[in-house]
Amino acid sequence: MKPRVAIAIGDPAGIGPEISLKAARDPQVREICQPVLVGSREALAMHAVACGTTLGDLYIQDLKYPAPRIGAVAPEHGHAALAAAGAAIDGALAGNYDAVVGAPHTEAAIHAAGLAFDGYPSFVARRCGLPPEEGVLMLCFAYAGRELRIAHVTLHASVRQALALITGPRIIRTLRATEAALRALAIEKPRIAVSGVNPHAGEAGAFGREEIELIAPAIAEVQRAGMAVEGPYGADTLLQRTGYDAYVVMLHDQGHVAAKLLAPQRVAALTIGTPVLFSSVGHGSALDIAGQGKADASAMREAITRLAARRRRAPAT
Repeated sequence: MKPRVAIAIGDPAGIGPEISLKAARDPQVREICQPVLVGSREALAMHAVACGTTLGDLYIQDLKYPAPRIGAVAPEHGHAALAAAGAAIDGALAGNYDAVVGAPHTEAAIHAAGLAFDGYPSFVARRCGLPPEEGVLMLCFAYAGRELRIAHVTLHASVRQALALITGPRIIRTLRATEAALRALAIEKPRIAVSGVNPHAGEAGAFGREEIELIAPAIAEVQRAGMAVEGPYGADTLLQRTGYDAYVVMLHDQGHVAAKLLAPQRVAALTIGTPVLFSSVGHGSALDIAGQGKADASAMREAITRLAARRRRAPAT
């Protein structure tokens, strides 16, 4: 049987419903999975009109929240975005869905709603009953014939805060989550390269000692456990090193700048380290073009076809 993939439609006032609709109707997507849209049917209908289409035979888990004000930042839109993601994750935990893909949310709307949120990885972890740090973000994309995957030790924190968060246990947890995710993606013997946090990976302590005191010992510990992990390498040359199945970086921009430069609109953001296979797109909700029918759904298709839909449902008994 085809896997059932829940598509949480994101901020209903942004392009999330539009690219969710476009992806759910894409022949390539429908060939490999059964997409189920999770969110407001009314919001989806509004965006369908803008796209010149109808909801037709699409599967929808209707959450029945009020019609959005398309293009506006509002607390109710923040509530709606996280309600859709939460319902989809709950459905996956219950066995109704094999994977979840999240459309873009709007941070300002979520904050206006007074909701605590610092990105999908920690949100997914909390929803699964885990500590927030268990959720790890891995960006996935293709470039120049290579499959590139970049996992992050820290994510949505200021640089000052992120430096305090970079600890040996957190690095080890990220490395283990990355290896487990690679194995789940059918890579039998994963190889992982790790960045430093300072320029040139600290130059043997000349530019900082995090590599010596934190990163290298963490690498050594997982190597003793049999993992094929190497580094730390300078973040500026990390992706030039071929032969690795994934790269682990210390800070948000060490991974995101490269991904968005090399593969704009084609990056899938996979949450790893949790029992739910959750992927999201690597761009925002684009309120300025919402409701105009011209949003590019490429990243949403990537999130579904390259990652979430790799799972196959067992035959019914």
